[in-house]
Amino acid sequence: MTKFYEEPIDPYIPQNGNRGFRVSRYELELHYRVASNRLMGKAAITAVTTDVRTKFTLDLSQSLSVSKVFVNGGKGAKHQHQRGKLIITPQDRIPAGGVLSIVVHYGGTPKPIRGLWGTVGWEELTEGAIVASQPNGAASWFPCDDHPSSKASYRISITTDSPFYALANGTLLRKQTKASQTTWVYEQTEPMASYLATIQIGRYERRRVGQKPVPMNAVIPTHLRNAFDHDFGRQPLMMSAFERMFGPYPFNDYTVVVTDDKLEIPIEAQGISTFGSNHCDGRRGAERLVAHELAHQWFGNSLTIKVWKDIWLHEGFATYAEWLWSEESGGPTAEQLAKAARHNLSRLPQDITIGDPGPELMFDDRVYKRGALTLHALRAELRDERFFELLRTWTTRHRHSWVSTDEFTDLAAHFTHIPLHPLWDQWLGEKVLPELPPR
Repeated sequence: MTKFYEEPIDPYIPQNGNRGFRVSRYELELHYRVASNRLMGKAAITAVTTDVRTKFTLDLSQSLSVSKVFVNGGKGAKHQHQRGKLIITPQDRIPAGGVLSIVVHYGGTPKPIRGLWGTVGWEELTEGAIVASQPNGAASWFPCDDHPSSKASYRISITTDSPFYALANGTLLRKQTKASQTTWVYEQTEPMASYLATIQIGRYERRRVGQKPVPMNAVIPTHLRNAFDHDFGRQPLMMSAFERMFGPYPFNDYTVVVTDDKLEIPIEAQGISTFGSNHCDGRRGAERLVAHELAHQWFGNSLTIKVWKDIWLHEGFATYAEWLWSEESGGPTAEQLAKAARHNLSRLPQDITIGDPGPELMFDDRVYKRGALTLHALRAELRDERFFELLRTWTTRHRHSWVSTDEFTDLAAHFTHIPLHPLWDQWLGEKVLPELPPR
């Protein structure tokens, strides 16, 4: 096969992302057999070209086979599928700024993608399936431009065995049962990065668990209802607190899925968070994680980093939200939690710069905790009124868009006359753990 090479868009995931076009919409028609873990799909991708080229590429796992590809409504296009790339050669050259409409028919046995961070993407449950794609697992179940700098709207149709509930991002447009199969169609209008697209399939019930300040839903096994109502019962209060601190919730509603299986960590997707049955213990033992995943709807899902080296803008903010919720709900204050976190970090190797931790360490817990400490140090400099005004301005200015560390530090400079360069240099650019400033 002919080799086709592109300069990497992001050195953290050099095999992901594609040049020459910008996707605006995905329409996915999926058919999934739970017992055999068999997925058949058709992906219609609408994009605009950014330059003239003879070939285009999409990310797609080698676990899935491509049967047909069409470009701009023409006859079947030439294509190759190698090393996780679907290489497409249109019959006619498309000018820069032209419409690029690609339809891919594919299928197979989806498997999670292995990498530095374990396995990510489509994975079987005991009964059902779960999709957790951060950072590069979307290609395990559909052809895509799998990079956070590529955000698009989605329509996801999933047909599966009728005893199972199927959830995807966005609003449920319709549900239709025919024979032993049920089709669920969801529309996600707000732009979404591919790693935040998800499918959750299981023996679940769905019910409304809150209406204000935004509609909140639970998709859970029936036998976990009582434990869920206790463990997640304070979510409406949490949502109200975060809206006050971070600005309006950025999506139409919020859904929590709890799988019957245990999960090592919860998973965020756009408008959805997924927890394992072990996080639903009837004692609110995972409430800090409930806060963490909810905060990602602002920091990660609405505001999404352009490149993975800026991951602290997702995880540091979500971790600090844990501390803010603890303070809000009568637990230890953010100051107490910050001091404890710094003490614990001081006993660990100081060999990481969280402003550019490297791909091997980008999900290291030190990025999460030092990111939160960076925000706590900034809060001490700005004081509460200006600090929270900064956060609300940040989420408003970049709603449903992309962000970078430079954009955040530039914005923060407008909220104080004190130079913040020493703070950023110490907390984001140096390996040595700084001292917390006095409050």
